[in-house]
Amino acid sequence: GRRIIEESIAMIDELGFEKFTFKKLAQHIESTEASVYRYFDNKHRLLVYLIAWYWNWLEFRIDFATNNIENPETKLEIALKIVTELKRRDQSFPQIDEEALFRIVILESDKTFLTKQVDSDNKEGLFRGFKSLCKKIADYVEEINPEYKSANSLISTVLQSAHHQLFYAEHLPSLTNLAYGKNMHAQNEEFLKDLIFKTIKA
Repeated sequence: GRRIIEESIAMIDELGFEKFTFKKLAQHIESTEASVYRYFDNKHRLLVYLIAWYWNWLEFRIDFATNNIENPETKLEIALKIVTELKRRDQSFPQIDEEALFRIVILESDKTFLTKQVDSDNKEGLFRGFKSLCKKIADYVEEINPEYKSANSLISTVLQSAHHQLFYAEHLPSLTNLAYGKNMHAQNEEFLKDLIFKTIKA
């Protein structure tokens, strides 16, 4: 199972989700398609699992970084930094290449829920990781300004935008003011921090 996760991340990162198949994965790990299907019903379920793992990993890192911090503004700033920063390999989870997974999230995460079966997937709890992360950060917003009534909408928008802006910078630059390059993650953090704090304090 660990090899399936590890190699599927590498292959989706290299090939893209559309060209990735369980047949190619099975050949790559010198196994059978049937063995892959024992873990996942289809490649969409695999993608959902990988993206959910990413959101849970971000929440874990935010919890660790904000432990014993009381000020909600500081917690919100830390959360934004973790969400927007360039991702590096986390040695706590050696079977996961977080750098590759980050690239997959930027390119492929919308495909997990922009489907006809989104409602049934939601009932099964497949988006619990994303919703939990949104709630955690939205709670910081509500602590800062209890009168602000759109914390969930704001944070879900910001979490999606954090990845969309990077995609735009690389592929559709007229849709963003981020300059593509090594400094774009810091630019993204400043843009989203400015957006959130000006919105909730308006």
